[in-house]
Amino acid sequence: MKTLTILRHAKSGWDAPVERDFDRPINARGKRGADLIGQWLKRQTLPVDRILASPAVRVTETLDLFQPAAGLDTIEPHWDRRIYLASAATLIDVIRDTGRDADHVLIAGHNPGLEDLILELVPDKADDELRAEVEKKLPTSALARLEIDIADWRDLDVRQARIVAFIRPRDLDPSLGPAID
Repeated sequence: MKTLTILRHAKSGWDAPVERDFDRPINARGKRGADLIGQWLKRQTLPVDRILASPAVRVTETLDLFQPAAGLDTIEPHWDRRIYLASAATLIDVIRDTGRDADHVLIAGHNPGLEDLILELVPDKADDELRAEVEKKLPTSALARLEIDIADWRDLDVRQARIVAFIRPRDLDPSLGPAID
């Protein structure tokens, strides 16, 4: 059994004067959301063995806040440029490259790829309320936890995961949403 935790980067600052989208930082609301989601993960005592992350500034800044709040600050993220604005198919390839040695992987990146990844991995069932919430939107700083009955990440395929948790910053602090993310 493997678990995959999917974390979308925190709310970015669109008013920041940057030349490239890759360099866009998070804003004050994003900082609060990343910290809250990290605290939530720590309270749940959900393990993480490895972190795969986009090297984009908004992801690195998200993890700078999320990891200490989650108690994961001793894990050095594996920065993978393929995650930046990746499709679900590319994200599956990145995760497959993890192999066998990590049981609990967290991937941090961007939409629409992360939302599509969840919808590809979790079969569409009429009674799956968590999947239905993701299908509406995977907002910034949202976290989803999937369980997958495989022994090796190289065996990861579509429609074989179960979503067991989905949390948004606004679920923890209503003043953080709903807003356009």
